[in-house]
Amino acid sequence: MIREQHEVSVLGDHQNPGPVMSTVVNIQTDTVVPDHIVWSLFNTLFFNTCCLGFVAFAFSVKSRDRKMVGDVIGARSYASTAKCLNIWGVVLGIFMTIGLIVLLVFVLPGVMQAVMHNTGF
Repeated sequence: MIREQHEVSVLGDHQNPGPVMSTVVNIQTDTVVPDHIVWSLFNTLFFNTCCLGFVAFAFSVKSRDRKMVGDVIGARSYASTAKCLNIWGVVLGIFMTIGLIVLLVFVLPGVMQAVMHNTGF
């Protein structure tokens, strides 16, 4: 008999007519919840408009804590709030930076010229 045919005949149907025992393994999927802690730290250091960066950092830390405990729903909630606060912090920070640049470039030279003209320089 060829070796392959012999292995097929040996591996064929099992000889025991009893019930087949099976094992079920439940694998818990590890859902990734971003906590936005790096973004919050960046906003805290550079775009801390109305303390939004600091509050976003606090929510990011809460999200990370909830994730470590295993509370995925709480972690998502805190992460969503941190993300929203980070977006607002960046937008307001950019607007304030642009406003400051416009103020320095356009308004300050006119004010300086008016002050110098009135003082007699």
